[in-house]
Amino acid sequence: MTYSEQLKPWCIVRDIPNQENIVVKRFRRRDDAVAYLQVLRQSGRDIAFQIIFKAQNINIPQDNEALNGSF
Repeated sequence: MTYSEQLKPWCIVRDIPNQENIVVKRFRRRDDAVAYLQVLRQSGRDIAFQIIFKAQNINIPQDNEALNGSF
């Protein structure tokens, strides 16, 4: 995931049958994505769009002591 994509985790995606979703536009804030989605839906086209939150995968280090049962 690029740095630009990390800054804009809210995405509007287009649903395509039998394929992956296509990211139409990315936003920093959910409210902006919702407003843009309303504009897309008012355009009168029968195309399915969704809002998703696509964040970077973050590995959380686990404490070895907690895994071994000693506190």
